[in-house]
Amino acid sequence: MSSSAIRSRIERVRRPARNPVPVYLLIEGGQAFLFALTFTLNLIYQVTIAGLSPLEMVLVGTILETTCFLFEVPTGIVADLYSRRRSILIGIAIIGVGFVVEGAIPAFVAIAVAQVIWGIGYTFTSGAVEAWITDEIGEDAVGPVFLRGSQVALIGGIGGTVLGTGLGLVALQVPIVLGGLGMLALAGILFIVMPERHMTVTPAGDRTTFGHMKHTFVEGVRLARRRPVVRTLIAISLVVGLASEAFDRLNQVSILDRFSDDLPHPFGTDSPALVFGLSSLVGTALGLLATELLRRHRPESLGAGTPARLLAGLAAVQVGATFGFVLMGNLWLALAMLWLRGVAGTLIGPISAAWLNRNLDSSLRATVISMEGQANAIGQVAGGPPLGWIGGRVSVSTAIVASGLVLSPIVALYGSLRDRPER
Repeated sequence: MSSSAIRSRIERVRRPARNPVPVYLLIEGGQAFLFALTFTLNLIYQVTIAGLSPLEMVLVGTILETTCFLFEVPTGIVADLYSRRRSILIGIAIIGVGFVVEGAIPAFVAIAVAQVIWGIGYTFTSGAVEAWITDEIGEDAVGPVFLRGSQVALIGGIGGTVLGTGLGLVALQVPIVLGGLGMLALAGILFIVMPERHMTVTPAGDRTTFGHMKHTFVEGVRLARRRPVVRTLIAISLVVGLASEAFDRLNQVSILDRFSDDLPHPFGTDSPALVFGLSSLVGTALGLLATELLRRHRPESLGAGTPARLLAGLAAVQVGATFGFVLMGNLWLALAMLWLRGVAGTLIGPISAAWLNRNLDSSLRATVISMEGQANAIGQVAGGPPLGWIGGRVSVSTAIVASGLVLSPIVALYGSLRDRPER
């Protein structure tokens, strides 16, 4: 028996066997809580405290996505060759460091550096979490678990939104720093409780060279090209990336530009932070309700089958809501479009993830999922700056309309898979 196999067996003895599903839900819920705590008012922090312009805000996102592009696939290969558990622990800890840096120094350069740090951390978790739980419980059982994870994440997001909004009324930097410290604590907890029983570790002799890593990458590319579902879902991720950066970064700016005089003043405060916090809370609650309805009335969409028609319909809702958000001249109707767009995206996530994982081989799972993430990052890097330039030179609304136009091909891409076999 090799020394690596002996060490792996010793680690399993030290860590008692645990049901991986509650640990997966802890990862999803814990990260969602801390991301919501950090990001509910993050854009307001960047505008009002750090003083970033619309172009600088989009550039911050572009820097993040460039980092993801550069590191997404290499870290996915590491997760497939070494340990998905280890990759997840390292990633969550690095994300925490990035959040602390961003909240501690309200300046463009520091915020940009923070994106590089936590972007690297995110790539260690991207693909690894889904690959880990799929191998631990099996492809046939993972669809409902993905949906339950989405629900737990939404609940965690509600808690993080409430706390982040409350702390933001005191100081906008506080929830960002606390989010980073919370990520470090979550990594410590997972180090104690997270099992890994079904990972086939690559022998040390293979891991010391780049040959096996290159082979894993090439095989992942071949699999993606060979299977139409995988190939098309990666293309959809690219298109979503091209369109998403402008909308994600500029939707709050758009509301402030168009409806600053119409914003309500809940509890007598003049701060827009509370309004955006409450809006995020409503959107999250609607997403939770929608996922529960999906679980009860369309469970087949998460199992074996071809959910292309449902995904195409949800994509059409996303595109329509993007245009509706800009066209609505009433604050509440614009917020309704924002919530509707978010609900559609929330439903697409677990359905698409389950479908993708059913079409992947275990040995390449994290690598190919990371390729999907890399396609999204490429899209954001390519689409963010031009749309940000439009937002700065023409108008924020024009940039969001352009984002909707770029997003629209995903409806046809999902529809093209309607008659495709699983593999």
